[in-house]
Amino acid sequence: MLSSARLLLRPLTGDDRVAVEGFAAEWREAADPRDARPTTSDESVTDWLREVEASRTRGECLTYAIEQPAGAGAGAIFVGTISLRFAETEPVGEIGYWIGRDFQRRGFAEEAIARLLRYAFETLRLDEVRAATAAGNQASISLLRKIGMTESEHPDSAAAGIRVWSIKRPATAAGGVPTVLVAAVALVDGDGRVLLAQRPPGKAMAGLWEFPGGKVKPGETPEAALIRELKEELDIDVTASCLAPFTFASHGYADFHLLMPLYVCRKWQGIVRGAEGQALAWVRPSRLAEYAMPPADKPLIAMLRDLL
Repeated sequence: MLSSARLLLRPLTGDDRVAVEGFAAEWREAADPRDARPTTSDESVTDWLREVEASRTRGECLTYAIEQPAGAGAGAIFVGTISLRFAETEPVGEIGYWIGRDFQRRGFAEEAIARLLRYAFETLRLDEVRAATAAGNQASISLLRKIGMTESEHPDSAAAGIRVWSIKRPATAAGGVPTVLVAAVALVDGDGRVLLAQRPPGKAMAGLWEFPGGKVKPGETPEAALIRELKEELDIDVTASCLAPFTFASHGYADFHLLMPLYVCRKWQGIVRGAEGQALAWVRPSRLAEYAMPPADKPLIAMLRDLL
C-alpha cells in the first residue's frame, strides 16, 4: 500500500467489483484508451479485475484502487484507479489512471500520480515513467505537464491520435534524496509591495504563503519555467529580460532537497489574478515575516527587505 496526504493506494482486487461497477458506465464513455479501467463494452468488470490480479502476479502491471481513507464511523471512499505497467526489456513504466467524475478537479489525480512516481523511482528504481493521452484530452495533458512530464516523439503516435509523455528519475543529492529545482519570483508592484500566493488545500504545506513559481522541467531554463508558471498561475505575461536573478534558497526536506533561485520582477503584462483559485496577497516588505511560509522561503525575507 502507498499513502499520501489525502489518499491511500492499495492493490485493486476482485473484491472491488461492486465499487468498480459503480464507475463502469462513465468509464466507457471516456475517449482515452490508456486509462486504468475496462475499455470495451465486451470486457466485463469481473474479467478485467481477474486480469488485473493476473498481471500483478506475472509482474507486468501494478493496479491500485485510489481511496480516501475511512473517517470516524465511515468507510473508505473509492475515488478511482491508477496503474503502473512495466516494459519488457528496459526499466521503464507507463502510468494510466482514472478519477471518478464526482472526484475530478480536486487534485486527486495529481496527488496519486506523484505518489506512484515516487514509488516507481525511489523503490522500484525505474529510469523513466511514461504516460499516454488522447490527443484532445486537454485536462490530462495539462496535468502531466504540471507534474513535470514532457512530450516524447514516438513513431505512429500522432497518426493514432495519441500523445506520449515521459519523466526521468531525478538526480539524487549526496544524502540519497532527489534534488528538485524550483524557480520562484518576487513580483513587486508600483507601491513596492511583494506578491505572495497561498498553497491550496490538498497540496503539501497547504495554507502556507510562498513566492509564485514552480518546478523547472527537464531541458527548461528557470526563466522559461517562470514565464510558463506565471501565465498558468497568475494569467500574466513576463519576458525573460524582466526577470532579474536575485538570490537562491537551498533547503533539505525529508523527501527531497530543494534548490530555488529567486528572481525579482517589476514589469509584466496583464492583471494579476489567482488563475488556479489560490489566494493572493500584496504585502509590504516589512510585513512579510507575518505570513507563515515554507522553511525554504523564510531566509529570503530579510534579503528582500534590504533590497526594497
